[in-house]
Amino acid sequence: MQEVLEQVLDYIKAMWIKRRFLMVATWLICPIGWYAVSQLDDVYESNARVYVDTQSILGPLLRGLTVQTNPEIQIRLMIKTLLSRPNLERISRMTDLDVQAADSKEYDAIISRLKNNIKISSAGKENIYTLSFEDKNPEMARNVVQSALTVFIENTLGENRSDSDEAQKFLDAQIKEYENRLSSAEAKLTNFKQKYSDSLVNGTGGYYNTLKSEKDRLEEAQLNLKEILTRLDSAKAQLAGEETVLGQFSNKVQSNSTITTSYDSRISQLEEQLDGLQLRYTDNHPDVKELLRQINKLEGQRVAEIEQYYEAIKSSENGSQSNFSSVDQNSVYQEMKVQVNSLENEAASLTVRVNNYKERVQKLESKIHILPEIEAELTALNRGYDITKQKYEELLSRKETAQLAQQADETTNKIQFRVIDAPRAANKPTGPKRILFFIGVTVLGLGVGLGLSLLFSQLNPVVTSSNQLAKATGIPVFGIVSATDNLGLKKWNRRKTVIFVISNSLLLLMLICFVSYFLFPDAIQAPLRRIF
Repeated sequence: MQEVLEQVLDYIKAMWIKRRFLMVATWLICPIGWYAVSQLDDVYESNARVYVDTQSILGPLLRGLTVQTNPEIQIRLMIKTLLSRPNLERISRMTDLDVQAADSKEYDAIISRLKNNIKISSAGKENIYTLSFEDKNPEMARNVVQSALTVFIENTLGENRSDSDEAQKFLDAQIKEYENRLSSAEAKLTNFKQKYSDSLVNGTGGYYNTLKSEKDRLEEAQLNLKEILTRLDSAKAQLAGEETVLGQFSNKVQSNSTITTSYDSRISQLEEQLDGLQLRYTDNHPDVKELLRQINKLEGQRVAEIEQYYEAIKSSENGSQSNFSSVDQNSVYQEMKVQVNSLENEAASLTVRVNNYKERVQKLESKIHILPEIEAELTALNRGYDITKQKYEELLSRKETAQLAQQADETTNKIQFRVIDAPRAANKPTGPKRILFFIGVTVLGLGVGLGLSLLFSQLNPVVTSSNQLAKATGIPVFGIVSATDNLGLKKWNRRKTVIFVISNSLLLLMLICFVSYFLFPDAIQAPLRRIF
């Protein structure tokens, strides 16, 4: 560590010996640099502060009804795009800076100057933004800030309108496209159903489920038919063994309702069915009309049979022979005969149903090779149609939402701007920072001078200590003899030191004058301007 300190001291002594290079460098650099800094043009800064209010009362009211955008993100995007070339060109036109350009290069230089000098900063979470610009002309600086503020506000407010219009155009185009696709899908589905109308299977269970269902119905109908036929055979056997009993005609017939005929049981059954249907349907229902027709028909047959009964009574009173004996039979025989007739009718109905089910099963089995393919193609067409219809309905819903959002944007603004400080023309220059430039030039001059002194001390070294001499020659030094006054070396060294101090003092005084001239303009510049 001691050696390092000694070496540093040797360098310092060597630089002190070569201090004339420091004087030359400082006098060549500092005055010229200070003068150049003093001749820099004054610049004036204009700024404006604006508060962006994003707390709109309409937002909570429309939540869930319209598309909600984040105004904070929109503001940040506008800040990032404020210094884009289209916006800068618009600012140049608003401030007539484009008129000053003679060619495209000068115009590009103006755009670059605007981009580099327009500053926008935020005050944190308060949504307060500051726009600033520096220019040689204070009025031009104010105009540029005002134009940038106008562009910033108009772009932010116009972005909502532009987004809404673009969304409406996009939705209209998509709705038109899906409407055409939906019409095409409907036409294909209709043509397909018309082409295979005789082969399509009704229902939603598919071909094999439909075939199984029809077979199950056929088996159930066949089983019911067997049961009815068995009951019919049994009833016929009992009817054949029943002896008919001739009865006596009653001479005290009060009315037609007291006469029992073979149609009474069937009429009662139909009337019970009619009562059940009338509880669920009106008289215009097809089943109700059919039962009424059958009842009326049986009523007519009953009336005809009663009339024959009356004629038979008259014939017996006249002593004539009557062949009418079916009415006045055994009541058990009549009930069995009615039961046989009912079973025969039911068997006939079930036979028709069984035959119908057989035809349907045979028809389905005959198309076992083509129906699954047709059904698969129909399923694909229905699936495509359903998807297109669903998307079409979603687009219509989105269009209604977009229209509501656009109307909300047209009636009120979610983002409101309040200018806190309007841009003004500065009365005093704000730059350039000459004090810093003066200090920088001074540091540069000193640095160059010190560097030259060190460089020449190494190129033309001078021994400044006994240790340095011993290291250079390798011979130990036992003593030192100082120079006497007779040689004049001490006087010469003192003279050089005085010159160095005077030189640096003059430079320091010159620096103080430059700094004071710009640091106190009212106290120095104003009197000088009056004199000169």
